[in-house]
Amino acid sequence: MKLAIMQPYFLPYIGYFQAINEVDKYILYENLSFIKDAWMNRNNLMLNSGLLSMFSVPLLAKTSNEYIRNIKIDNSKKWSEKILKTILFNYKKSAFFDETYPLMEELLQENHEYLYQLNAFTIISISEYLDIQTEIVFDNKKYLVVEEQLRKIEQNDFSAFPYLNKTKPDKKTARVIVMCKMEGANLFINAIGGQDLYSKEEFAQYDIDLKFIKMDSDIDYSQFSKEFIKNLSIIDVLMHNGKEGTKQLLKRYTLI
Repeated sequence: MKLAIMQPYFLPYIGYFQAINEVDKYILYENLSFIKDAWMNRNNLMLNSGLLSMFSVPLLAKTSNEYIRNIKIDNSKKWSEKILKTILFNYKKSAFFDETYPLMEELLQENHEYLYQLNAFTIISISEYLDIQTEIVFDNKKYLVVEEQLRKIEQNDFSAFPYLNKTKPDKKTARVIVMCKMEGANLFINAIGGQDLYSKEEFAQYDIDLKFIKMDSDIDYSQFSKEFIKNLSIIDVLMHNGKEGTKQLLKRYTLI
């Protein structure tokens, strides 16, 4: 079974959905600390002038010491209306506006108290829209005990997971190995940035094949800018490529 684990980001870029499409199960993991400079409540799209614009979901509290699952949305602000107006004004001349905008309205007009609920809802909805068959899990209650046990590893105590004494991994690596074992996964897919975090040789000692997903560098499509700007929100991809074109882009990656 192929598994991937990632924090629930807000309307992420195409590479995020490529990873979802590649695996059998994708865990949206909220039992991690919220990082205020990450892409959990914000992202980039392109104005019709060709300039980038960041859109965001306002939060009631932003602290890196709080778990993602506890971060609440400030719904006193009309943030969804603002984002939809920005999309409408700047993408109304895009090739697939009529096809994509109703989807954006459906996603952003839903009311959610917590950020992870919003992000999970939008990620799952877009994956279903793109006919991705992967099982996406965002209820991580069963891993709360695991997180408590993983804290011992920071004191070099592997008593909760004695099999980890084989390599004595750091906490981040231990978390992935333990979750792979719990899910019965023999292949773990990680973003390309994880090459500096995880070792294929170490994972192999636990009978887990580790692969990194790398989006094709030559991916581009017609945008409002003169030069192609990569890694924008999936909004930009859908507006310029539509459902079928985006489904083709989902296949443009390499596992290394």
